[in-house]
Amino acid sequence: MNEWLPAGVEALRHVGLNYGFVLHASERDAFVRGLGVTLELCLATVPCSLAAGVALAALLTSGRAWLAGPARAFVELTRNTPTLVQLYCAFLVLNMLVTQQFQLHGATNPLTPFLWVVIVVSLHKGVFHAEALRAGIEAVPRTTLEAARSLGFSRRQLLARVELPLALRFALPSLVNNLVDLVKMTAVASAIAVGDVTYESIMIWTQRDNVLELLLLILLWFGLLTWLVSVAGRRLEAHWRMPGYGQ
Repeated sequence: MNEWLPAGVEALRHVGLNYGFVLHASERDAFVRGLGVTLELCLATVPCSLAAGVALAALLTSGRAWLAGPARAFVELTRNTPTLVQLYCAFLVLNMLVTQQFQLHGATNPLTPFLWVVIVVSLHKGVFHAEALRAGIEAVPRTTLEAARSLGFSRRQLLARVELPLALRFALPSLVNNLVDLVKMTAVASAIAVGDVTYESIMIWTQRDNVLELLLLILLWFGLLTWLVSVAGRRLEAHWRMPGYGQ
């Protein structure tokens, strides 16, 4: 590594790309750490957003106004406001209030900036999952639901054993598209100084004239992550495809 790395940096310098930062251990380690933090954000927000989507979809299709009404209001508010604004409101306002409450009891606020990003991004994308799942639930044939009711399924059993499994298959293309967007959305973490790849790159290019070079690396990293999500989604679609629905 000590031999080919300087040679590679020098070769790229000849074509106008300045990647000299990788020769400095502190900057190189910071960038690699940022790659890891971005990956951790994706791994945390994907399941959390899906769980939020399932919960909201269940509320929206519950048939009970006192559950569906607040859920609908939350969906409309969340999907109609920018993620960055939501993150600022959560971290600068809610986090301050939570911190004050913990301080009153002599404790420390356990919600770190990383966790606030996971919460905000998961809830924001969860409302889009919920709408996709709601559409999937409404697409379940009435005859299937009537057959399940004839077997004595309760409303909860009907949702868990019939509607959601079928809705997941119907809504999977939309869910995968939402997850691809979620991966890209994690870049907002840099706005509250979470050390993801975007934040670490900003710290590096403020000391060096290599904005283009770092942006290319960021694009490649996010491109790889979104490609992996897309591949996983296509395999799930093929695995969960139901006879009689599509090809």
